[in-house]
Order: sequence, then C-alpha cells, then structure tokens
Amino acid sequence: HALAPHLRIIHCPGTTSEQAGKSSSCAGCPNQKICASGATKAPDPAIAEIGEKLSTVKHKILVLSGKGGVGKSTFSAHLAHTLASDSTKEVALLDVDICGPSIPRIMGLEGEQVHQSGSGWSPVYVDDNLAVMSIGFLLSSPDDAVIWRGPKKNGMIKQFLRDVDWGDLDYLIVDTPPGTSDEHLSIVQYLSSTHVDGAVIITTPQEVSLQDVRKEIRFCQKVKLPIIGVVENMSGFVCPSCKNTSQIFPPTSGGAERMCADLDLPLLGKVPLDPRIARSCDEGKSFINEVPDSPAAKVYQSIVQSE
Repeated sequence: HALAPHLRIIHCPGTTSEQAGKSSSCAGCPNQKICASGATKAPDPAIAEIGEKLSTVKHKILVLSGKGGVGKSTFSAHLAHTLASDSTKEVALLDVDICGPSIPRIMGLEGEQVHQSGSGWSPVYVDDNLAVMSIGFLLSSPDDAVIWRGPKKNGMIKQFLRDVDWGDLDYLIVDTPPGTSDEHLSIVQYLSSTHVDGAVIITTPQEVSLQDVRKEIRFCQKVKLPIIGVVENMSGFVCPSCKNTSQIFPPTSGGAERMCADLDLPLLGKVPLDPRIARSCDEGKSFINEVPDSPAAKVYQSIVQSE
C-alpha cells in the first residue's frame, strides 16, 4: 500500500486526455485541479512559433538512446563535423542534455558564452558553417550542477528552439540525454508543427544496452517519431598497430545487427572503438579531421552518405 501514490503516475491519463484531472488515478495529484479545468488541453502557442522559427531548417535529426554512456554526444558531434565538412552545407548542433551538457567540451567551445542579438540568442560557431547551442554556455563553470525539475528543463528546451537565431540551415542535429522522459517528450512536442526527418538511435553491442534501446524504439513508435536507423557504437576495437579487431563488448544476443533484423530497422553502421576518438573529444578536436583515414572516420562518412 505504501507504493500506491507512486503507482498512480503509471496510470496518468495524460494532460491532454478527456479524462485529465477526472480519472481515479488523478486523485492526490498536485496538478489535478488544473488538468480538470481543461487548461492543459490548449496547445502551447510556442509550438506554432517554433514551427515558424525552424521553417528555414531543411533537415532535423534527433540522436537518441535509452542508455547512458553509449556515445550519443560523441556521435552527434562527429555527425555534425562530418556534415559540415561539405562547406556548402550549413549545420547546427543543439545539446538538450540539460543536466549533463558535454557538447561544449567535445566541440572545443568550453568557456564560450551566448550573446543576445535583436533576433534572439546567437549560437556559438566552431566553423563558419557549424553552429552550436548548449546550456553549458550559460553556466559560470563547467562543474556547475543543473538541479532542475521537469517544467524548468522544458522551458529551457523551448527557449533553445524558439529564441536561438538559427538562420538558414541544411541540418539541425539534436543531441538528447538518455531515456524517454521530460526532455524527449518536450522536444517531440515542440517540433510537432515542423517536419522532423527522424531519430538516429545509438547503442553498444551488449544486451544491457540493447535492452534499453528497445524501449527507446518503442518510445519513437508511440510518439510517431520516424526512425532513420540504428548505429552500433564501440563495435569492436581495431588495434592501431596490427589492425586486428577485438570484441571488447561482446554482442552476446547478436548485437544491433540482430536487433535491427528482428525489428525491421536499418543498421546505419558499426563504429569501432578507437582511443583517438576519446582523446579528440577531451581535447575538443574533430576526430574526423584529425584521423580521416581511420576505420571509425570511414564509418561516419558512410553513415552520412546512407542518410
């Protein structure tokens, strides 16, 4: 019985449902009165504003994973670098990992600040054709903790989408935190009035990761977010000296290849482990530019071509 108040959350009918605030599972919820009033059913006016703001962005790609530590931010950063290697393309990278923003470090932009202009916040530029926005630019120190509840996180994501002066873009890459929670629901909701190409889902080969990634795939299906495909990160270690491959994370249940075959999803590529990727992230350099002939860099290039 002690768990009953927490279990009610599982049966929440949803803030836009006809039963919002009226269902028996709503009893005791602090938001019951506002849900019952019907105020939550009205569409957020920011959704239309964001649709207008992002109408000049040709392609919007979300990078997701149910699991933390599988390399989403690393993949997002290198995907942005690979796309921006074509100087005719305008690329932006948005970091919506509010509590763990690692994109400033990976992109070599730690210590940079966001400036306000007449048309909104100006993103920080890595190159002339590669812009970045992250909450990391708004913190006084990289070690500052962001201790926010859901509504404040959602408000920050809304500001990033609506108030940043993105300009004309060919690609907007959105790096998300792990899981299927506030940030993911917010980004899908706020982008609902604009075309989203879909999600690239990142996993590592072992079943512990795949188990959570399947949940992320279900999330995409539930919110009708198209899945572009799956990338298996840390897929074997290629020795820089002898070029032999070792399986550091054995694909005990068949890895991403088996999962994609079972779920009828495209496997976009397998990125091998390479210590130089970790080093380039720590140093804020582009691994793609530093070691363009490496096996991992070639996989990134083939992924971009397949998308």
